Amino acid sequence: MTPQHDPAAVSLLALEEDTRAEAGQLFVDLVAGYFAATRYEAGHVSTPRSASELFARFDEPLPAGGRPLADVVARLATDVIADANQLMRPMSLGHQVAAPLPAAVWSEALIGALNQSTAIWEMSPTATVIETQIVRKLTAMIGWGPESGGTFTSGGTEATFTALLAARARAMPDAWQSGVGANPPVVLCGEHSHYSVTRAVAELGLGVSRAIAVPSREWRMDILVLREMLDSLAASGTQVMAVVASAGTTATGSFDDLSAIGPLCEERGIWLHVDGAHGASAILSPAHRHRVGGLRHARSVAWDAHKMMLVPLAAGMLLVRDESDLAQAFSQHAPYLFHGAEGERAWDQGVRSFQCSRRADAIKVWVAIQRYGMDGIAALYDRLCASALSLHAMIGARADFEAMHVPETNILCFRWVGDRSLGDDALDGVNLELRTRYNRDGHGWMTTTVLGGRRVLRVTIMNPRTMDAHLASLLAELARLATERR
Repeated sequence: MTPQHDPAAVSLLALEEDTRAEAGQLFVDLVAGYFAATRYEAGHVSTPRSASELFARFDEPLPAGGRPLADVVARLATDVIADANQLMRPMSLGHQVAAPLPAAVWSEALIGALNQSTAIWEMSPTATVIETQIVRKLTAMIGWGPESGGTFTSGGTEATFTALLAARARAMPDAWQSGVGANPPVVLCGEHSHYSVTRAVAELGLGVSRAIAVPSREWRMDILVLREMLDSLAASGTQVMAVVASAGTTATGSFDDLSAIGPLCEERGIWLHVDGAHGASAILSPAHRHRVGGLRHARSVAWDAHKMMLVPLAAGMLLVRDESDLAQAFSQHAPYLFHGAEGERAWDQGVRSFQCSRRADAIKVWVAIQRYGMDGIAALYDRLCASALSLHAMIGARADFEAMHVPETNILCFRWVGDRSLGDDALDGVNLELRTRYNRDGHGWMTTTVLGGRRVLRVTIMNPRTMDAHLASLLAELARLATERR
């Protein structure tokens, strides 16, 4: 068989060609072009096409033979980027997904090229110690001692699941072997907690009915009610496995009072987990650090670097006050993988993690910190929060909108009210319609939610490129769409 007809020989040749700088430059130019094209307001943020339309675009046979890399990259531009969400555009104001830091973006190619699996130190010698160092530096910022530690995760959902798994191991040491029994403990969480909390409670076999919501006051967990509920549960003999507080709720970005909740849990011997996936990064900012002043009382903290540290997905973390809690959570033995000596701390992160195949995402966090510095990342955090305050002030200066809360982070919920001649039910419909029309028209992207039983518009400012002029444009366009509907 001649080389040109030997599939293995053809593939090997393509492999070697694609290791050259010229091949990488195709991707560099593509990404740099995307960065440049999204710098300004003009251009769609999301696609007007339906999922079925996009599905049809890729409804084609998988090619038996390869294509020139340039052709593949060209299709990325026309078929993928063209209808992808353009998070780098300043009018992207929707979900809690970052317009990522460019240096961290470029590091993704290196992470893929090295292809280290960070569950095992021998499979990722440098990436494992980078992960450990980042975790230790952040736990020290919280105020924990040298016995603290943690692990990188896919995000806050995995982090919260793992934290509650550790809490279960502490409350029910035999659960791994024997299950949770007929009368499992309960988990208390704020009524505005992320859905991952109740999901984790169900997945851990406790039953979703064992997740008890604590009412809120001004979008934060009501401390007085929490105390009453804990006292009532204790009186009835019901075991509390954990309390889950929020540092930056999904709906409003609000912070539960950790300085009050923490001691309340500690004096009762209850595990406190803080879902800080969005807001734990406040600890980096001198201006916002007070919002997480009681974080040191927690036994575990979920923290997503891919949110307010603006690192590309995925870069979640779970930090714990006592690293041995994670080893207890995953009380399995795999001698073909984990080789730590008895009594010594294992470098292998797999003993602390839900994942076995673990990408070296710590590298991009390290790159971001090295390039921009902790002060630089904190300044970007401040900027995003300041933009939300600016939008709040703009709304306060108008009669046709009302803000639902004062923003504590980069999230703001508000509502078009017009001349206030419409009732609440009618306004619910108008605001839902406004979001749909605004996004469909391509001017920008925003979300909606329900607060206090009322439909509201929701903005999350995740892009440092977003200026006050863009926020003023948002309100002007929403007002225009509302006026047109009459």
